[in-house]
Amino acid sequence: MRNKILVVDDQAELRMLVRMMLEQCDYEVSEAADSAALKASFDNPAPDVVLLDLKLPDADGLELIPTVKKQWPEAEIIVLTGHASYELAVEAIKRGAFHFQEKPIDNKGLLNLVEKALERKLLAVEASSLRQALTTLSGGSAPIFQSPAMKDIMRTIERIAPNDVSVLITGESGTGKEVVADLIHALSPRNKGPIIKINCAALPRELIESELFGSVKGAYTGSLGDREGLFRQAEGGTLLLDEISEMPVDTQSKLLRVLQEKEVRPVGGRTTYKTDCRILASTNRRVEDALKEGKLREDLFYRISAITLYLPPLRERREDIMPLANAFLKRSASQANRILTEFTPAAVERLKKFDWPGNVRQLQNEVQRAVLMCDGKVVDVHDLSVTDVSESGGTDDQNLTLMEAMERNKIIEVLRETGGNKLETAKRLGIGRQTLYNKIKTYAIAA
Repeated sequence: MRNKILVVDDQAELRMLVRMMLEQCDYEVSEAADSAALKASFDNPAPDVVLLDLKLPDADGLELIPTVKKQWPEAEIIVLTGHASYELAVEAIKRGAFHFQEKPIDNKGLLNLVEKALERKLLAVEASSLRQALTTLSGGSAPIFQSPAMKDIMRTIERIAPNDVSVLITGESGTGKEVVADLIHALSPRNKGPIIKINCAALPRELIESELFGSVKGAYTGSLGDREGLFRQAEGGTLLLDEISEMPVDTQSKLLRVLQEKEVRPVGGRTTYKTDCRILASTNRRVEDALKEGKLREDLFYRISAITLYLPPLRERREDIMPLANAFLKRSASQANRILTEFTPAAVERLKKFDWPGNVRQLQNEVQRAVLMCDGKVVDVHDLSVTDVSESGGTDDQNLTLMEAMERNKIIEVLRETGGNKLETAKRLGIGRQTLYNKIKTYAIAA
C-alpha cells in the first residue's frame, strides 16, 4: 500500500512540481489550494504526511496545525514557508508539526524530510499498538515492565510482529508464553483473523493429528463425520502450538512436511488443501535438552524458530513483580467489586522476596486469592499465602544431610519446571503425590 501525501498550498505550479516529484517516488498525492479545501478533505482517509503552507489566502498555517492534528492524529505535518526563521520553526513544532521546509523547495531535502516523517509515524503507530494490545491483554491495566530483559522482549515483539516469521517462545511454565503469543498476533497484519491454540501435551497420540490436520469420516474408530482441523480453523490468522516438545515425534515429522509444503492432508483423506496461517510455538523445556533427549526434532526446531524468545522466570526479573502485582490487584478488585488499591510495605516486601516457582501465573493467582481474603482496604502480609523464607523452619541446607539437601533442591527444581504443579512434579520425580506433600512439608518448601 502506497503512502499518502497531501499538499496544501495556494500556488498551483508548486503543487504540480511537488506532486510530480513525489509520484515518481511512488507516493499517492492529493492537493488542496486553501484552508477550505483542506477542511473539506477531513472526511477522506487520513494522509500519512501533510505538506502545509504557512501562508494560505484564507487562513494562517500555524493556526491550522492543531486542527489537522486533531482530525488526523497520526499524520505528520511538514510546514512549507518562504519566510523561514528559527522562531517560526520552533512555534510550528510546538503546535504539532514534524519539521519545516523552506521555499523554493529543495527536492532532495523535501524527500528526505518526508521519509523521516514516515519513519516517525511508523514508530508511533507501533508503540501505540503495543500499548493498546498490552492494555487489552492485561484487562485494562497494562503493566509497565521495569526489568531490562522484558523491555528487550517488548522491543523485539514490536519488530517481529508485523513480519510473518515463525517464532518459538521458551521459558518455564507460567512465565507468560501464551500472553506473548497473543501480543504477536495482536500486533500482526493477521490480527483480524483468529488465533487458534493447541496444547500438544493435553491430547493423546491418536487424536492430535486429527485435531491438527482434520480427518474424514471413518478415518478411525468413532469418526462419524468429517472433522475440520486447526490449520483450517486458523486460516488467515495464527496457530499456536503450545508445548511443541510434547508432540509425538512421528507427528512432528508430518507437521514439518505441512510447514514446508504449506499443504494439509486430513487423516484418512486423499486430497490436500492449501494452508495459510502464521505458526507460533512454545515449550517449557530447555531447547538443548529437548533436542538431546529426542523430544524435539532438529529439523522441525529450525523450521519453527526463525526467531526464539526466551522469557526469564520471575525470580530473575524481580523489578517486574510489583508492576504485575499492582495490575493484577486492580483487575481482581474490579472483578470482585472490592475497593483495594495497594499493598502494605510488609506485603510488598513479601511479594518481592518470594521466588515464585509458578512465575507470573502463580503471582496472579496469589493476588486474586488475597483480594478475596482481605478484610481491609489494603492487602497486608497476613492476607498472603506465600511464605517468607526466613519464617520457614528447616530450610537451611546446613541442617540437612547431603542426600536430603540434594533431594530438596531437586524437588524445588522440578516444581519450578512444572510451574508448581504438584501432580506433574510427583510424576516426574517418580513418587506418589502424598509422598511429595510430605517432603514439601518436611523440607519447608514454599510451594
